Formats: sequence, C-alpha cells, structure tokens
Amino acid sequence: MSSRKQFIVQSVGAFGGLMAIDSIFARAARAAGNVSVPGSSAGRSLVVINLQGGNDGLNAVVPYGDPDYYRARPTIGIPVGEVLKLDGDIGLNPKLAGLKALYDRQRVAILQGVHYPDPNLSHFRSSEIWQTAAPDRYLTTGWAGRYLDDAKLPGQDLFRGVAIGPVLPKVMVADKTDVPAIADLKGFRFGGARDEQSRADAILDGAGSKYSFDSPYLQLVQEVAHDARAASLQLPHLVSGYKPAVAYPKTPFAQGLNLISAIVNADLGTKVFYVGLGSFDTHVGQRGRQDALLEQLAGGLNAFYDDLAAHRSDDRVLCMTFSEFGRRVGENANRGTDHGTAAPMFLIGGGAKGGIYGDHPSLTDLNFGNLKWHTDFRSVYATVCERWLAVSSEAVLGASFPILNFV
Repeated sequence: MSSRKQFIVQSVGAFGGLMAIDSIFARAARAAGNVSVPGSSAGRSLVVINLQGGNDGLNAVVPYGDPDYYRARPTIGIPVGEVLKLDGDIGLNPKLAGLKALYDRQRVAILQGVHYPDPNLSHFRSSEIWQTAAPDRYLTTGWAGRYLDDAKLPGQDLFRGVAIGPVLPKVMVADKTDVPAIADLKGFRFGGARDEQSRADAILDGAGSKYSFDSPYLQLVQEVAHDARAASLQLPHLVSGYKPAVAYPKTPFAQGLNLISAIVNADLGTKVFYVGLGSFDTHVGQRGRQDALLEQLAGGLNAFYDDLAAHRSDDRVLCMTFSEFGRRVGENANRGTDHGTAAPMFLIGGGAKGGIYGDHPSLTDLNFGNLKWHTDFRSVYATVCERWLAVSSEAVLGASFPILNFV
C-alpha cells in the first residue's frame, strides 16, 4: 500500500471522520470547469451492491418446483401461490416484485450457484474474499480498486470511483486512486462538532507549532484538510442540474441509488460505485427481516432504473449484487437459517442479457448440508471487466477465469 493511501486510511479513524472526505474532491473542486464527458465506452458505469450479512438465496430465488425445498423449510419456505414464477421450477420472492418487473423487460440476469473453492463461513473473511477476489491469499486492495488503478482512466475524470456510505469498503480500496465515501450529499460537509471544527481550523491554519510533536505527515494533513473543505463547498454544484424523474423510496438504500443517479447524470466519469444493504444475517425469524430487505432492494432498483431511463442513462449503468455467502438448505430451530455457501447473483440493466444462467444447485446432493456451487464468482467479475468495463480481467484478478455470456 502506498504511503499516501496508508495515511489516508489511518487518518480517517484518528480524526473521527473529520478527514473521511478524500482529497480527490478537492482536485475535483479545482477542476470543476474541466470535468470530462465520458465517451461511448468510458460512459459505462458499474454499481456494486453488497447484500451484507449473507443473503439466503433459496428464499430469494425460490426453487418452488422442488418438493425437497418445502421438506427442508416447513415454516419459512415461500408458499407456491406467493412465488413470482420465472419458469416451471424457480421464481422470485414476492417482495422482489420490482425486480420481477425489470426481469420481465429482459433487464435482469440471474446467475445461480455462485461461490468459490473451499468456502469460508466467517462473515469477516468471506466478505474480504469477495471484495478482494482472493480466496487463497490476503490482499490490501479490493478488486474494484485495482481496476481503478490499472484502467488508465483519464486523469481529469476525478470521480473515478465513489462509495455510498460513511466508510470506504475494502472492494474500493486502491493503491493509486483516491475513492471518496459519501453517506449523504446534504450532509457532505467538512467537519462537524465544534471541537472537530477547532482542530480542523488549526490544521488549515498550518499551525504546526500548536502540536507537541513534529510529523512528516503534517503537511499532508493540511493538504487533505484544505482539499476537503473546498470540495465540500463545490461538490453539490457539480450535480446541481440533476432532478430525479421518479419518487425514490425513503430508505437509505434507495436514497443511495438516487445519489448515484445524480452523479451518473452529471457525467463526472465515475466508473464504479458501491452501495450496501443489510443485514441479511437471518439466524432468527428470517422471513420478516429478509422479506423487508428484499423489498428495499427491489423497490430501490426499480426506481433507479426508471429514473435512469427518464434521463436516457439506463443502458450505460450495470448493477451487480453480491453477498459473502448464502445460507444452509434446512431451516434451524429459530425459523432462520445458518451460514451456507452458494447463492445467486443479480446483474441488472446496462448490457445484462436477461434470463436465468446456470442450473439451480441440488437440494439433496450437499456438502455437509450446504449447496454445491458451480460458478466461481471470479468468472462473474472477469466477465464484467472484459465485456462491460473493457479491461483485462487478468490484470485485475491476478489470473484468468472463464468468461460467461450474461453480458
């Protein structure tokens, strides 16, 4: 990890969020009059959606035609009459009605049985594996961060990656590219509480003598502080011309997508966005929690693509969901499910070729009670890199993986 990136990551914690706005925004503020408009291939964006906590794939993409599903889930299984049927065997959770509407317009590709070799059922480690794309080693950067570093994007496109939320996720961590984390455009400002502002003013004044130490990082602190303050004043103006064409649901997830739409339609050259939804860790009382979250997912995505379509931007934005793992086949004693393995991924909009890809895993031929996966998630990433982002997937993932046909 570069010394600059190492410092920025550490300073966020040290200053309690004061420096969470990366210096990328200051450069954007200085170059606000020179923001480039992406060309045809450069105009494409990827939205990575993290279904945090381990989404249960069997109650999202429901194998209602398999009686073993109902034998394994006598109380939490989705009744046949409620399933939004896709074919004679599988359908969607009824709370995914918004996603079904997109599917019916050939805008959703459902990839079944996705996971990786030697599955790890720890939230922390498996989430890290999905975000770094490295099941067999530990990396300091995320796969999307490495893409941003290696894609040779125009230097004047300053918003190359954006994470929606208060913390930069591992998937967006890069060595050479600064990626900002924005929780709320209205709340995007420098500083906060009065004591934080006082410390910020001291830094901005360059008053190194006020500190009882001398640090080689002090000049960098001042640079980032100045940049963050300037950017917090300028960023709203960069997206001020955008007006949503639809009413987004009043959920944090949908509002995050609303912000993404604003940035997309401002043509700031952003290539990768990140947004999370959760927690899907449904050990107890699964139906209530998962159903509510799936409804948020589908409602937000439906509004998002309606909005993009109204702005004629829907064909250049591809969404991809992932979750650190699925759940076990059988329900537990608490009407929930425990950590499992293979689960579906959704690819929405953009160049996604609508349909169902891959066989649904067997519910009886299991690996210690878990589904057997058949599609390596790195093949999904490789396909997105090659066919959507138009870069070498091997450079991003460190190895070659089969390219799939969903894009």
